[in-house]
Amino acid sequence: MTDLAPGLEKCFLFDAVETSYEICGIEGRLPEWLRGSYYVNGPARFERAGQRYKHWLDGDGMVLSLRFTGDGVQFTSRFVQTLKLREEETAGRFLYRGFGTAFEGDRLRRNVMLEPPSNVSVYPYAGTLLAFGEQALPIELDPVTLETKGDYDFNGKLNEVSPFAAHAKFDPSNGHMINFGISFSATQPMLNVYEFDAGGNQIRRRRYPLEMQHSNHDFGITDNRVVFFLSPLLMDFNRFWGDRVSVMEALDWLPERGSRIMVCPRESKTEGAFWVPAGSGYCLHLINCFEEGSRLTVDILELDSPVYPEYQPIPDLFPNVAKCRPVRYVVDLESRTLVERIAMDYELAPDFPAIDTNLVAKNYDEFWMLGISETGGEGRKFFNQLAHGSWRKGGVRDVYQTTLGSYLGGEPVHVANPKDPDGGAVIVENVDTSSGQAEFWVFNASAVASGPVARLPLRHRIHPGFHASFAPCQS
Repeated sequence: MTDLAPGLEKCFLFDAVETSYEICGIEGRLPEWLRGSYYVNGPARFERAGQRYKHWLDGDGMVLSLRFTGDGVQFTSRFVQTLKLREEETAGRFLYRGFGTAFEGDRLRRNVMLEPPSNVSVYPYAGTLLAFGEQALPIELDPVTLETKGDYDFNGKLNEVSPFAAHAKFDPSNGHMINFGISFSATQPMLNVYEFDAGGNQIRRRRYPLEMQHSNHDFGITDNRVVFFLSPLLMDFNRFWGDRVSVMEALDWLPERGSRIMVCPRESKTEGAFWVPAGSGYCLHLINCFEEGSRLTVDILELDSPVYPEYQPIPDLFPNVAKCRPVRYVVDLESRTLVERIAMDYELAPDFPAIDTNLVAKNYDEFWMLGISETGGEGRKFFNQLAHGSWRKGGVRDVYQTTLGSYLGGEPVHVANPKDPDGGAVIVENVDTSSGQAEFWVFNASAVASGPVARLPLRHRIHPGFHASFAPCQS
């Protein structure tokens, strides 16, 4: 099999560094208005005492930050000090089962769920910073030092076994956090939908029964509704519990059962949820959702098949990654039927879509994502394109391609220019494996194909991250 990603092992198999320093030697010019804190979370340890995790989702979470001030840019990196990390540091070996790695004698939390590495996302919220893993409480961090403070339980409303996903949404109109979690059960799986105010107080929690044990990572919100694209990737918890296999080994892809869009009310206690058939594709990430009159628009990245099998084995990822493309679904809310499906022609396995977060739940146009130029070829590969899409222009026509051996990581965060809504920036990680140089790149959001306007070199390598966020300075 051809190696389509030379040097990729250098992005994963090394010891991550906890540090903090001012970045020197910045190339190009940072936008004068760029002020605030960028955060990215991702797996950053895959080996311990001769053991190696199989899957990208298994690694211990590390948060990186950039603080943009008038005096320069401060970089900080720290591991999220989870129970799993602390106990395995003490033992000097792996103790807990991972998403894709099971082993003899591995442990679970209360024997029912993974002990999370908290390695998926990180969001500023309610005056603090929260690091998220799948199906578990977020971990509170100091927004400046990234020091771990402990579990964040929303003023006691949630506990350590409350199902809580890693992909929270934030309503820009009021600062509310909306999230979900699936309670898996052999008889009746249940979808939990939560909403919290800007101060961390729970406003409501609704429960909706599911027909199948959907493995679901993401969702969308509008002003009035919460939206899920439920793909037929199903979790067999009898195997996970009884046969002691990993989550990855307990997942079944059953496209013949079809995908559905599930629409739930945010506030109404009388309006129920409804479902709309939506083909048989797989959705890991939504782009955005919004309502206009009786029409609900649901924008997603739709794959031909699930991507989780392509996250292994470390470091040889994406060997046979399926094609994926941005797709817009339009649902008539009165008839509760699908009235339109529009697919873009960019099919290079895009992932980690991002928009201007001021436009979450609103009609919007532009989005940014990472792509893999060698999609369709056999052999390991990785993200090497930054792609900029536009619904009004009908496609992806603005793409930056890295050089051979240079890879991108982390959700490409869009930062809005407070004085010019059309003049934003996009921040993304880069690792050049031929030189070993890791950098953060800043792009003009409207012209990513022109290349980064500024390159921020680091003193050491960093692992490719997952989800990222930005907290602007409060004036």
